[in-house]
Amino acid sequence: MAMAKTVALLGALDTKGMEYAYVRDYIVSKGYNVLLIDVGVLEAPYLEPDITREAVAKAAGAELSELAEKKDRGEAIEAMSRGVRKLLGELYAAGRFQAVLALGGTGGTSVACAGMRELPVGVPKVMVSTVAGTDVSAYVGTKDITMIPSIVDVSGINRISREIFLRAAGAVCGMLEADPPKGADKPIIAASMFGNTTVAVEAAKKTLEQAGFEVIVFHCTGQGGKTMEALIESGLVAGVLDMTTTEWADELVGGVFSAGPRRLEAAARGAVPAIVVPGCLDMVNFGAPETVPGRFADRTLYRHNPNVTLMRTNIEENRELGRRIAEKLNMSRGRVTVLLPKQGLSVISADGGAFYWPEADQALFDSLTESLRPDIEVIERDCPINDLAFAELCARTLLNHLTEKGANHP
Repeated sequence: MAMAKTVALLGALDTKGMEYAYVRDYIVSKGYNVLLIDVGVLEAPYLEPDITREAVAKAAGAELSELAEKKDRGEAIEAMSRGVRKLLGELYAAGRFQAVLALGGTGGTSVACAGMRELPVGVPKVMVSTVAGTDVSAYVGTKDITMIPSIVDVSGINRISREIFLRAAGAVCGMLEADPPKGADKPIIAASMFGNTTVAVEAAKKTLEQAGFEVIVFHCTGQGGKTMEALIESGLVAGVLDMTTTEWADELVGGVFSAGPRRLEAAARGAVPAIVVPGCLDMVNFGAPETVPGRFADRTLYRHNPNVTLMRTNIEENRELGRRIAEKLNMSRGRVTVLLPKQGLSVISADGGAFYWPEADQALFDSLTESLRPDIEVIERDCPINDLAFAELCARTLLNHLTEKGANHP
């Protein structure tokens, strides 16, 4: 008979001990084991942990007694976060648990999520938090952490908290019961896509899949680009089909979908074969029309949907975008090819579209090609980005790079 799976309960067992005892008893009643990890600092733990706070502090290179004596909450949170990051990965690798659940406010969420982010994608990670429902991107990072709003503070068991806590415990147990089937492992291609490049990316994806690759597509909403970069850095990706680099426009101009200043670096530094297209660099993303900053009142705007307003990038911005993208690609240690669709970087910048502005596009093309290393190949085609022949060219060029490298080609 198979051994019961284990849920790690991670939190401050002094201030939140009663709440952890409550969810522990429920999880055990469902036939699962529990691994209690204490990250409290000040008071004695309410219940006996399996992994002590002293062990967590030691993993961080700190002394618990000193943290307690200083009573500096910020320093304690930082130290226990470091310890959890180190310990949680080690405990998971050793088979000590198969899922993790935590409860907490801002501090508890910060510590617990620091550890959760060290776990592989697919490991059930549930965080009941007072900050869930707000922007939790800093806590979640690029991992699959399920954030559940606590509704009330994590402070005792009452008619509301008992519902939330038990539903969360039930959720993590249900995640353990789900056993995704293992498919045939194929080499992975990471691809970037936006609504305005969907036709091209889907066509290229089909060609790559027919060649025996698994294509994982990331939506370029900032978080999508960050997650794609993290996957590439993990070493699991054989090649990159980066046909939608729009997040760089948001990073430069101040839109809502920035993926940060390291976008495009992972493949370059990791020598991963890549195809790069300046897809949707004609647009910067904002929310509803009233959220567009007043300084852009005279710019060309396009209402994509009630919650997304697009702004056309201008000539100056496109020149700078070309320089910045070239700067990243010039880091490349592997084969990279830039493909330029000269008749439109998105559906709406093609001839007749709301963002049609050939001079702005040309400023991008000129700046990019002038700033690139001479050995980086640039292919130009007199077509819009969603031209099917262009999509096929992108896919075939990437396949050629993969064949040259011998990178797990089927």
